[in-house]
Formats: sequence, C-alpha cells, structure tokens
Amino acid sequence: MNATVLFYLDKGSVVATQAIPPIVQNVLAAFLNQQVAPSPVNVQIASLIETRQLSAFEFMAPGMFTFASIFLIMMVAQSFTQDRENGMLKRIRTTPITPTEFMASQILSYMLIALIQAVLVFAATYLMGFRPAISVSTYILAFILVLIFSLSNVGFGLITATVSKTSNTATGISFLFVLPQLFLGTFVGASLSSTMQTVSRFVPSYYVTDALTSLFLRGASITSPTIILDLAIVALSCVAILAVGIVLYAKYFKI
Repeated sequence: MNATVLFYLDKGSVVATQAIPPIVQNVLAAFLNQQVAPSPVNVQIASLIETRQLSAFEFMAPGMFTFASIFLIMMVAQSFTQDRENGMLKRIRTTPITPTEFMASQILSYMLIALIQAVLVFAATYLMGFRPAISVSTYILAFILVLIFSLSNVGFGLITATVSKTSNTATGISFLFVLPQLFLGTFVGASLSSTMQTVSRFVPSYYVTDALTSLFLRGASITSPTIILDLAIVALSCVAILAVGIVLYAKYFKI
C-alpha cells in the first residue's frame, strides 16, 4: 500500500520548496526502516502540483530590485558631501531657491534614479527568464514600493553626509547603512539563521523584498493584508528616516 504526503509550502522560499521535501522523505524512510526503493511514501508539494517549480534565480529576482536601490545611500552621501566641499551649497544659498525647494528637488531626482534602476533591473531579469504572470496593477505597485523605499536610502545618505567631512569618508561610512540592508533585507537574507532573520525585520529593505516576493512569486493580491502591512511599514519607516536625515543635515550645515 502506497501513501502520499502533501505539503503546503511557501512558494516564495527556495528553502521550503527544495530542501524540506527530501528531508521529510529521508526521515519517513528511516522511520519505516525502508532500505530499498521504491518507498511506500510519496512526498509531493501541493502548491507545486499544478504549477512549474521556480528556479533559484527566480527566487532571487525580487530581492534584486531592493539590492539595486540600496546603493542610493552611497550616491547621496557622496553627492552632498562633494557639494559641501566644493562650495556648491554656499552658492546655492545666494540664490532665491529656498531650502525646502532645494531638498525637494534633490529627493525627486534620486527617486527618478531609483525608478530608472528598477526599470533596468526588471529589463535585465526579464531577459534572463524572470517573467512573473502578474497584472499591470501589480507591476505598478511594485515600482511604487521601490520609489517609497528610495526615500529611506536618501535619508540614510543625508545622515552619512552629516557625519562625513570628505566624500571619501562618506563612502566608507555609508556601508554602515548599506551592508545591514543588503545582508538582512534582500535575497541574501533567505540563507541566514532564524535569529538573523528575526533581526532583519528591523530594516526597511526586508519588507520591500517580502512584498515583492509575495507579489511576484506567491501570487498575492495588491489588496491582501500582507501587502498592505508591508507597504504601511515601508512608507512609515522610510518617511521617518528621510525626515531624520533632512533635519540633521539642515541643522548642521544650514542648507
């Protein structure tokens, strides 16, 4: 008599879909003292019965959007530090432009860069085979998430520029914000220990990658509670980080 064990696993997790079934198969074989093939127990993943199995690259793809945007931190830190070094900020203060207008223009320009980055990443991943079957509205929400996330990167860049005296120093200090987000909040985080995955919930990039993974791989609706929660956390945290960055930079350098 043969039996089939069905597992409902997270389609967005390469560990869940590729590592767990063989482990369970071996445990069952050992429990049943099964020494020869075929095993009387057949393990199948219910979520994969009617859909194709995703490749390792497809599991990584959502995190690549977050990965690319994080480097805005370094760009912002270097740019603002260089402007201060070469006297650009002093010359700007002699013009009719207000500090609010100046900062707003900078934020919008970096959001545009983030959008271009997202488009380029999508084009590259599409050419390499990542083609999620999702609606246009889902794509729009994904790009909106990346744009909102860029606000936190601008904020971290401003904080870095505040404490940096030179552009070279800004490059090094920016990694204090870049590396935690890269390792904890992108596709790298899937291979971390359970403790570090818990820590990753304290960085904005985690929620961006989680939302993109849910949209692209898990087939989540744009109105699902998970997506709404991720979007809310990203929006609140990113606006707060940006506000802190603006206040610190404006206070110490009086833009």
